Amino acid sequence: MLTRLGDLVKERLGTFALTAPSIAQCAVGSALAWTAAIELLGHPRPFFAPISVLICVGVGLGQRLRRVVELVVGVSLGVGVGDLLVAWIGSGAWQLALVVGLAMTVAVLLNSGALFVAQAGSSAVLVATLVPGDGAGGLDRMADALTGGVIGIAAVALLPAGPFTIAAKHLSGVLDALSTVLERAAEAIEKRDADLAAEALEEARKTQAVVEEFEAALETSKEITLISPLHWHRRARLARYETAAVPVDLALRNARVLSRRTLAALGESSPPPAALAEAMREVSEAALLLQLELGAGREPTLARQALLAVAARERPDGLGFSAHVIIAQLRSVVVDLLQATGMGHEEATAALTPLDGTGTRGGAARRDPQSGTRDTAAENRPFAAEH
Repeated sequence: MLTRLGDLVKERLGTFALTAPSIAQCAVGSALAWTAAIELLGHPRPFFAPISVLICVGVGLGQRLRRVVELVVGVSLGVGVGDLLVAWIGSGAWQLALVVGLAMTVAVLLNSGALFVAQAGSSAVLVATLVPGDGAGGLDRMADALTGGVIGIAAVALLPAGPFTIAAKHLSGVLDALSTVLERAAEAIEKRDADLAAEALEEARKTQAVVEEFEAALETSKEITLISPLHWHRRARLARYETAAVPVDLALRNARVLSRRTLAALGESSPPPAALAEAMREVSEAALLLQLELGAGREPTLARQALLAVAARERPDGLGFSAHVIIAQLRSVVVDLLQATGMGHEEATAALTPLDGTGTRGGAARRDPQSGTRDTAAENRPFAAEH
């Protein structure tokens, strides 16, 4: 019980460490927006200025800069349309329906983005229901919303969350997931336990979410280094994470196939040998090494050396069909991780021990690292599964 409580406290503190810059952005930005709207614009009650800061900073985290801009414009549009109509037709149920409908219609005609349209509608609701008739004009509130949005973006730029902390945390989640899947599959082979293999497969099927979170976090980190002067000189460091993004995604996809075939192999008359489990564990440890080295900002040489050692191994003899497929997928995972360390595709492929003429060469479909599209030509080349 105490251990679980300690883990929970540690997790919460870790989350706070990541969100602390956002809290600072919201607090400082709200005060600045309120002050700017009063002192520079002469508005006595600039309600929408600090509100826009909170919305802008909150949605901006983990989203694309384009969405932040859409949100700011959407707030301004909803506030302007809503306030102008309320001043003309008054407030009430039918007026609310008309204000929201018109604001969202204008938003759709200008930009069909879901966030833009929703924000225009919700801002119109705020105007029509919470603060109608207090003497402030629609254009004044629109100016307040724009002021808050601009200050919110400035807060993200001048008080940024650490882009490398964000990227490192989420890449760690991806590599932890990969390591766990390989470790559990290896344990299932060693113990000849189909239930453990089923657990490994179930774990593998849940891994796409961490990949998508990493991709979103990487976009956020890239945007921070783009708009924040504090990180302009450090953009090159983020390049290692960009290099790893597609290969680690492919590695997890191949690990899913590997875990499924592990379960199938344990039901065959010739189960996979223990040497295959050992190789899985070595790749699992190499994934954790890659995580540590990238997090420390170092060239991942240790992880690359560990992966090259696995790539140079000879294939065990006397394998069943599923075991052949497991090896093909493990070789693919090795090449994916070698590319994540910065090694070129051809060089990583050349590091593999060649298969003999009877080896199974089928495997998972590949995606081109640059375009992300399916590489159908590679599927028809020799050793396609091994890249």
